[in-house]
Formats: sequence, C-alpha cells, structure tokens
Amino acid sequence: MLEREGVVMQGKSCVSKVDAFGRAVYVAPMQVAFALFADAANLSQEGKLNVLGVFDALQVGNLPAVHPRAHLVVHLKGSNSDVGRHTVTLRWTNPNGSELWTSSGELNVGQPPAGVTEMDLPLIAQIDLPIDAAGAYNMSVSLDDKLSAEVPVQVRTAQSVRPTSGGMFS
Repeated sequence: MLEREGVVMQGKSCVSKVDAFGRAVYVAPMQVAFALFADAANLSQEGKLNVLGVFDALQVGNLPAVHPRAHLVVHLKGSNSDVGRHTVTLRWTNPNGSELWTSSGELNVGQPPAGVTEMDLPLIAQIDLPIDAAGAYNMSVSLDDKLSAEVPVQVRTAQSVRPTSGGMFS
C-alpha cells in the first residue's frame, strides 16, 4: 500500500493509502477507545484486559494526601499505519489547573500478523496520585504531543460530604 499523510476526513486527520486495486483507503491514526481509573488492572495470558473497581471519585480524610496504587487504564486502537514509535504523555492536574505530576514514555508498536487491520493496544500505569485540595482533578493523556483523552476524578474530604438527615450517600 502507498501512503500519503495529512488527509483530513470528517474533521479528523487520516492517513490515505492505496490498496492493491488502486482504491483510496482512509485510516484514522491511533486513538484512545477509553481511559479510566481503577483499583486494579492486568492483562491475562490470553491478552484479555481485566479491570476491577473503576472509579471517578475519591474521598480522603485529610489534605494533602496520596491515593496509592491507582491504575490508569488506557485502551488504544491502532492500525498498520501506526507501526513504529509513539510518545505517550500523562499529566495530572489539580482543581486550580496546576500540574502535580507528569510522565512521558515511548510506545513501540510492532507489525501485526498478516491480515490483521486493527490492533488493541492496552496501557496500564500504576500511579500514586498526589492530592492537595478537594475538587475536580484531571489526568490528560497525549499521544505524539496531541491531547487524546482526559480522565476526571472528583476528590472530596470528610468535611465536604455531609449526609442529609435520613438520607443515604456514597
């Protein structure tokens, strides 16, 4: 297949390829299918993604605090056009927008077996999350310096959560 980059189709950047019959084929670049926080995650021997205890809110007793061993799960979808090196950057920000933590790494995507056109590329990062205030936190996930996903987490303190009389809360 021949390749031409920079094609824009329906507002998304695509790679244009020509198949063996000379027809144009458009393939979207690697993208995030989903991203979330969980208490635990792993890949089975069969390559299945196992996720346990998905959360989008935390309650802490005191501030500052650290939520230990949170698992950030990012499920990427890719194609043959994504073979090669990519940069993944994670950025954790507090309710004021201040960066508390950042990390970048390299993702090497290998050639898939013959006939495979779509690849599942799961990423699991075990992270200690620093928390300095109550409010809305955000984990940004960037692929090749382009923001690809954001995972919000609401942090509450014991003082900020009060049950109403006779009511239940979680």
